[in-house]
Amino acid sequence: MAIDCLILGAGQEVGKSCVVVSINGKRIMFDCGMHMGYLDHRRYPDFSLIPNSDQGRSGFDHAIDCIIITHFHLDHVGALAYFTEVCGYRGPIYMTYPTKALSPLMLEDYRKVMIERRGEEEQFTSDHIAECMKKVIAVDLKQTVQVDKDLQIRAYYAGHVLGAAMFYAKVGDSAILYTGDYNMTPDRHLGAAQIDRLHLDLVISESTYATTIRDSKYGREREFLKAVHKCISGGGKVLIPTFALGRAQELCILLEDYWERMNLKVPIYFSAGLTVQANMYYKMLISWTSQRIKETYLTHNAFDFKYVKDFDRSMIDAPGPCVLFATPGMISGGFSLEVFKHWAPSEMNLITLPGYCVAGTIGHKLMSGKPSKVDLDKDTCVDVRCQIHQLSFSPHTDAKGIMDLIKFLSPKHVILVHGEKPKMATLKGRIQSELGIPCYDPANNETVSIQSTQYVKAVASDAFARSCLNPNFKFLKSSSDNGLQVTDERVSEGIFVLEKSQKAKVVHQDELLLMLGEKEHKVAHAFCFPVHIGNVESSERSDTGFWLSLLSARLSDEISAGIVQAFEEHIQVESFHLSICLNDSCPHRITDNSQNKSELVFCCCTWSVEDEKIAWKIISILKNFNLNSTSGQPGQLHTSNN
Repeated sequence: MAIDCLILGAGQEVGKSCVVVSINGKRIMFDCGMHMGYLDHRRYPDFSLIPNSDQGRSGFDHAIDCIIITHFHLDHVGALAYFTEVCGYRGPIYMTYPTKALSPLMLEDYRKVMIERRGEEEQFTSDHIAECMKKVIAVDLKQTVQVDKDLQIRAYYAGHVLGAAMFYAKVGDSAILYTGDYNMTPDRHLGAAQIDRLHLDLVISESTYATTIRDSKYGREREFLKAVHKCISGGGKVLIPTFALGRAQELCILLEDYWERMNLKVPIYFSAGLTVQANMYYKMLISWTSQRIKETYLTHNAFDFKYVKDFDRSMIDAPGPCVLFATPGMISGGFSLEVFKHWAPSEMNLITLPGYCVAGTIGHKLMSGKPSKVDLDKDTCVDVRCQIHQLSFSPHTDAKGIMDLIKFLSPKHVILVHGEKPKMATLKGRIQSELGIPCYDPANNETVSIQSTQYVKAVASDAFARSCLNPNFKFLKSSSDNGLQVTDERVSEGIFVLEKSQKAKVVHQDELLLMLGEKEHKVAHAFCFPVHIGNVESSERSDTGFWLSLLSARLSDEISAGIVQAFEEHIQVESFHLSICLNDSCPHRITDNSQNKSELVFCCCTWSVEDEKIAWKIISILKNFNLNSTSGQPGQLHTSNN
């Protein structure tokens, strides 16, 4: 069976995350996001590509067994209300409790910006958002949810933003992990991602910072605070475009602490509305935050900001320094764009971009190099004379974090999404060369198929179970030293059979012939060759025990592989069996008419195919046998010189 992954979004780009995975007859949609850099049809994933979705309004119900949303960012949840209420999906949707609480706030805020402020055609209504959320089933971390009798899912803490989760899904013996966005290092208000060691066929991982290794978190914080302080000390205004949920709270905590230590009086503002509701939920969901926040909660709630105040539009052109957090974070529209138009022309002001910005947004244009002008549309151009400061306060993991997670989980395959194409290609190469794991970086609307695991339960026969016991000694009497030769007869491999009752069974190889009613057939080699011993009496030449003892001693000195066992009538090394042959008409005998038969002893050998190498080594040793050079051997008493 194959696991098919259709990439509907975030394929070789950051935006509109949406991956549809078919696994053992079940189909799961992971995330349902929108692209913040587009306003046309490219804004949403192309849902028409989902197999079996062309069956009228209920088509998506037949095509998809469930939707899983990893967190509340719009590039992961922005298309959900459109997909359920406009496209018609009515099946179950799973997300964590914080994601369920905060997603409608994000969707409603986006709808207002697009419709009320930009006058766009409405994609979904407030009622659509409310109806969509009724379909959501909230889950706890590490809670195993049985979606149906075949499909089970489980959420793991991902860091990144409040409520973000990696999701494990298993159908039959096949299992995958979809990471969504995650952070492998803790910050001021969230902990690091945490996950069990799982047996996985596939990990689908974000790769936003596929080639970036971040420096010290404290160094980045100092740089940010230094830039802010320098600007406000010169009377300038600081615009921090950020999403209302996530980095905003992280940076507010950082500035609160700095303002307290430095006794600063410059106002810090947050654009009102969504933030008030967001901070209320942050206070309620303390259990999802970092250990530090939880430990100090009883004496101080970190989200009760002392220095942060609401901001009103009438204050945009007010004189004096200030710090303003405004949404959205990529300056793709909304209030941050409105403030940008007013503040960008002044050299005194600062715009600091704390996170990743998608291509096509104003934030991305500013991060790509300081432009002197920015065209907002065909009729609007903004002079950019302000300072531009880019800081890596992104809640995404870096390249080291991605490699650490993949190495820890050691899946059979990896698919990279949510990253820039050239950087993903570099990371893909590292995963394949350093970890030895097949890795893929598909583009949007491509499908990747990988083989899934299937286990078959089988019982072991009594004979096979006994043969595997540790130890399983076999004792053989040895004539050379009147002692015992001990071998371990354990086997590590059995034979898998399917009985008439359709029950699977592992049996010992000796049992198979009995089950089939057949006799054993073995392919073996036989060879009877002469060993030169010199001129000895015929009676001595026929003393087989003496010659076996002599030859055994020589082989024991020469052979390191295999145990040389000497018995009364033969020598045994693995399957190699050697005896002294007194039958002049032996069918396996090779003779040389130039040699005097009275000076020869014939050795008759048999061996199985697997021991052919050691067999020919033994034959070579014995063919070069020189009785006279065998110092200390009793054979010296029987040379022709005596």
